Amino acid sequence: QVQVMESGGGLVQAGGSLRLSCTVAGMRFDRSWMAWFRQAPGKEREGVSCISRSGGESYYLDSVKGRFTISRDNAKRTLYLQMNNLKPEDTAMYYCATDLRGGRCMKPDVFNSWGQGTQVTVSS
Repeated sequence: QVQVMESGGGLVQAGGSLRLSCTVAGMRFDRSWMAWFRQAPGKEREGVSCISRSGGESYYLDSVKGRFTISRDNAKRTLYLQMNNLKPEDTAMYYCATDLRGGRCMKPDVFNSWGQGTQVTVSS
C-alpha cells in the first residue's frame, strides 16, 4: 500500500515563504511523475505544479509561476514545493500526489495515491 505524507504547512503573512515536503512509502519513489494540488473551501482541487520522474521537466499553474518551485530528491525520496511571495489567495489545503496512471499531470484524476494534505494559510 502506497503511503504519502505531506509536511511544512502553516500560517504565514503575505509576502512570506514556506517549503512543503512530501515523502512516499510503499512504491519506488522515482517511478512516477509527482504533483502538488491545492483545494480551498468551496473550490475544486487544482493542480499547482507537477514534475517528471527525473525532475528535468515541470509545469506550473499560471498564478504561481515565478513564485513557486517544485523539486524532488529521489535519493531522499522527497518531493518539495518552495513557495515564495505568498498571497492570501494561496490559502488552501495542499496535497501531494504520486503514482500517475496516465494523462496530463496537472489533472487530479490521473493520480492513484494521495496524502492527507497540509494546510497553508496566508494572512494579509
